[in-house]
Amino acid sequence: MTKAIWNGKIVAESADTIVIEKNHYFPPDSIQSRYFTKTDTHTFCPWKGEASYYSLTVNGKTNLDAAWYYPEPKEAAKEIKGYVAFWKGVEVN
Repeated sequence: MTKAIWNGKIVAESADTIVIEKNHYFPPDSIQSRYFTKTDTHTFCPWKGEASYYSLTVNGKTNLDAAWYYPEPKEAAKEIKGYVAFWKGVEVN
């Protein structure tokens, strides 16, 4: 089971993550949605497409844009549509 942990809480947990470029992408139904807030941030990957971001709020602390996902990925990355990956101090193991 792979877990994403931030500020002492498990924010996502799954046995079915997809690893791409050393990042674990968690299925949408594996995230604890109460900790996630969509932001207006977007970035672009040449082969995956446009990424959207979530901030995490746990125990009164917010980690801005700490998670990203591809709502409409390019064909080459269609397997991770809606899957969520983490950075900015979120521990994944």
